[in-house]
Amino acid sequence: MALEAVLDLFVSHVRLEKGLAANSVEAYGRDLRRYADHLASLGVTDWAAVGRDEVRAHLASLVERGLSSRSQARALSAIRSFHALLVREKLAPLDATDEIDSPRPGRRLPSLLSREEVLALVAVPDPRKPAGRRDRAMLELLYATGLRVSELVGLELNDVNLETRVLLARGKGSKERLVPVGAPAAEAVRAYLASAREAILRGRRSKHLFVTPRGGKLTRQGFAKIVARCARGAGIRRAVSPHKLRHSFATHLLEGGADLRAVQAMLGHADVSTTQIYTHVDRTHVRKLYDRFHPRA
Repeated sequence: MALEAVLDLFVSHVRLEKGLAANSVEAYGRDLRRYADHLASLGVTDWAAVGRDEVRAHLASLVERGLSSRSQARALSAIRSFHALLVREKLAPLDATDEIDSPRPGRRLPSLLSREEVLALVAVPDPRKPAGRRDRAMLELLYATGLRVSELVGLELNDVNLETRVLLARGKGSKERLVPVGAPAAEAVRAYLASAREAILRGRRSKHLFVTPRGGKLTRQGFAKIVARCARGAGIRRAVSPHKLRHSFATHLLEGGADLRAVQAMLGHADVSTTQIYTHVDRTHVRKLYDRFHPRA
C-alpha cells in the first residue's frame, strides 16, 4: 500500500478508534508526514521495507533539525503507534521500532528572580492600604517559605505561629510539614493582622489567613494577578508568577550553602530528585561567578 494511503488509514484509526483529541490527531499526522517525507528521500516506497536503520536515520534527522528531546520523543511515540498498526493490519512483517529507545526529555531549568528583583517586588504594595499590607505579607511569606501558591492561599489563622516563626503547610496528598518563617515575613504578617485583615473583612468572620472583602480566602488566580501587577510595578519586564518566587526561595538557599535535604523538606518534595534541579541552577550561578571573577576563567 502506498505511503500516503497508509498514513490516511492511521489518522482515521487514531481519530475513530483511539478517540484522540483533534490537536493530538493533527500532531500525530504532522509527525508521520515528516517521517514519510524522510523515507521517500531515502528511496523507501513500501512500508514493509522499513527497518530499524530507517527509523534511526529519521530520528537522527530530527536531532540535526534542532528538535528538542521532547519533540523527538513525541515523534517516536507516533511512529511506534503507526508501526504497531502496520503489523496488526499485516502491512509489515515486523515492528521497525523494536529495541529503539525514546530520547530522554531534558528537564527545563526553573526561571527565577534575583535577590534584588525580589526586594523590589515585595516593596511595591502600598502599606498605607489594607490590601497593600495583605499583599506584602503574602509576597514576603511566599519568598520566606517557598510554599506552593495553593498552600499559601490555603493557610488558616492558626497555621502561623509568629512567636516561634513557624507555619504549618498542607501539601499534596494532605501531607503536613513545618516550615520556618524569616523575621521580615513574620513582621509583614504581624502588620497585616494588626488592622488590615479586619479592615478588609468589614465585620465578617473567616478562618482563612489571607482574605477578601467577602470573607473568603484569596484564590490562586487572584494572587497570581497581584504578583504580576507588583512585578510590573517593580520594573521587572518578564512574566513573574507565584511559582517563580518558590523557585527563587530554593535556589537562593542553595546558593547560600543550605543542605539539599533541608531544602527538600521545606519545599515538601517527596523525592530529593525533584529538588536536585535547583542544584543545576546553583551550578549555573557558580559558573557565572567563576567566569566573571577568576583571573584565569
